[in-house]
Amino acid sequence: MRTTGEIVRGAEEARERVVTFDAVVVGTGAGGAPAAAELAAAGLSVAMLEEGDWQDADAFTASPRDMMPRLYRDGGQSVTIGDPPIVLPTGRAVGGTTLINSGTCFRTPSRILARWRDEFGLDELTDEALAPVFDDVEATIGVAEVPADLAGENAAIVRRGVEALGYSGGFLRRNARGCVGSGVCAFGCPAGAKQHTGVTFVPKAWAAGAVLFTGTRVRELAVRGDRIAEVVAATSGGGTLRVRADVVVLACGAIGTPLLLRRNGLATGSGQLGRNLSIHPASAARARMDHEVRMWEGVPQSYYVDEWADDGIMLEGIAAPPDQAAMATPRVGPELRELMLDVGRTATFGVMVTDEGRGAIHSVRGRPVLRYDLHPEDARRFQRGFARLAEIFFAAGAREVIVPITGVPTLTGGDIGPLERARVRPRDLHLMAFHPLGTARAGADPARSVVDGDLRVHGLRNLYVADGSVIPSSPGVNPQLTIMALATRAARRIARGRLAS
Repeated sequence: MRTTGEIVRGAEEARERVVTFDAVVVGTGAGGAPAAAELAAAGLSVAMLEEGDWQDADAFTASPRDMMPRLYRDGGQSVTIGDPPIVLPTGRAVGGTTLINSGTCFRTPSRILARWRDEFGLDELTDEALAPVFDDVEATIGVAEVPADLAGENAAIVRRGVEALGYSGGFLRRNARGCVGSGVCAFGCPAGAKQHTGVTFVPKAWAAGAVLFTGTRVRELAVRGDRIAEVVAATSGGGTLRVRADVVVLACGAIGTPLLLRRNGLATGSGQLGRNLSIHPASAARARMDHEVRMWEGVPQSYYVDEWADDGIMLEGIAAPPDQAAMATPRVGPELRELMLDVGRTATFGVMVTDEGRGAIHSVRGRPVLRYDLHPEDARRFQRGFARLAEIFFAAGAREVIVPITGVPTLTGGDIGPLERARVRPRDLHLMAFHPLGTARAGADPARSVVDGDLRVHGLRNLYVADGSVIPSSPGVNPQLTIMALATRAARRIARGRLAS
């Protein structure tokens, strides 16, 4: 159930409506909701605009086939164009992708912050400066380590292999309170335990007087001189919403934000808008065990292996209900049938890489088109990552290991030689990705970036971006905590500037 707050539903708005606020925030995901909460808490009147709808946990069925059309943009079937095509699902609801992610929370690694200072001139982004912001964000969303008894046997298998081989790993930190291990984080938490932004930061904004407009798709940013004077949105009921505000914050995500800016002829001077797309490509291997695993019981993403993080390879837990597992298993016909008959004794774990490749976002007839080609070095990272994961599975007692690489046979008897000897090309990999970033990147130099260190669009006095598009380079970990922290920091600075003026 939602905390009481004002929602204006776009489905019920069929006429033109004009409203005035101090600030308007477009999007309620990892960046938008924290920004709105901070601005409202500082005393600004705030309008939150969200294209999707409010989703009540009481209506979550835990069935992927039911929930994906409701919670995901394009039913979760967004795909990049390139070598290879990569499924890139994102959320479309109050809470954005935080509603349907696995809840993993990592602070930005120190080495990444150092790179951002060195390469992009973001000198103020230090561990010391961001620590109190991370503290506040983590307290709001209830970040804590996954308890061992909720991690499930799927994670326990990898943990046994990691400890047997002496590698570095541990239980993940997640934003959840009262988790019961339903195993369906990606399809809406039926227990209401996941502390996504819709049940944390949005209620904080409500408590300070903010208003949420759902079912509103922004199409125009009206410019007056060096300011945005009005935000114009179409409502799902066929009406028009015009929001006049002194501060405009875009948080439409790394896909939506650059398209909206480009459609309005904004932020194009550097040539960086819509470019520099990184996605953290990922995939999963499966291991058949001699004992019952029931990978869908427990927290799907509860354990990680960071032994090779400095080389751009992270191993993280991933699991799914049987129907979703069937769609993701890289086999067909009788072999897939045999595997699914034995799904209860199957473990699965993921490999994610810090990608060197970069893509770009364009629009064709109003639809986003994402061009992204996997870098050959990233293909080699996947080969190394799956080799180490297979080694871990075998150390934990696996009978056989199946890797999502065309041409690599099922590995048996502890032999990973066929995988290590393979010539793995990008097109041979079966991939997904979950973290689109970088398409309106931050930087001190307007010639190399879209927004500055305070996330203000270069050349415009009152337009800011607070979502994954500002992340300058691939962080190598789930970015939701980074996005929340940067959005919170930016909103606090906006509010201080308003109070000082």
